[in-house]
Amino acid sequence: ALASDSAAQHPGQSPAAPEFHFARMVYADLPQNAGFRRGWWQQDWPEAETHFVQNLRRLTRVQAGESVTVRLTDPELFDYPWLYATQVGYWDLGDEEIVQLREYLLRGGFLMADDFWGEGERQVFEATMARLFPDRPIVDIPVDDAVLHAVFSIDEFTQIPGLRHLGRLEQLPEPHWRGIYDDQGRLLIAMNHNQDVGDSWEEADTPEYPVTVQLGPGNGDVEPLLKKH
Repeated sequence: ALASDSAAQHPGQSPAAPEFHFARMVYADLPQNAGFRRGWWQQDWPEAETHFVQNLRRLTRVQAGESVTVRLTDPELFDYPWLYATQVGYWDLGDEEIVQLREYLLRGGFLMADDFWGEGERQVFEATMARLFPDRPIVDIPVDDAVLHAVFSIDEFTQIPGLRHLGRLEQLPEPHWRGIYDDQGRLLIAMNHNQDVGDSWEEADTPEYPVTVQLGPGNGDVEPLLKKH
């Protein structure tokens, strides 16, 4: 929700309670993918959320709090309606985590699944989705979905590469923007296949990274403002 004018802070008032926290999912890796720091869930952390939250505060009136990391089995999960998971072709969710994630999403939560590439990682991710929602299909997100027209309208889809992909963009596999919806048409899970949105947040200070894909495409004249100063 956006803060109203009447909610603006005045001298002597206490800061407004946060409306939004960037919550990053902590998960265990598949055994064959283990070995990255303390887990692949940390990819782009913490710079990605630092830059994201700085610009959220700057370009909107959302009261953004501190970023958090959370496990699916933590009771605090339900305090954070927006959840981010990266490298989801490497995760290994247990049965209890699947149950908790399903309840979280059906009770109003939202998951952004990012940075999974190729057919092998897609198969791992979609096998998890089949356990999570066996009765709900994965579909393409249409251009008129409300999630694409909140603060800015995104009217074209731009593949978001990782920093490692610069110089060979023409070799990247075809990107996909897909999701799972509930019975009322609310987007439960947004999926960035063959894309690395988290890297665009992390690399917002990197001169070599194209401004047009930093912190998300489709923002027209405000794109140059999205680079952190």
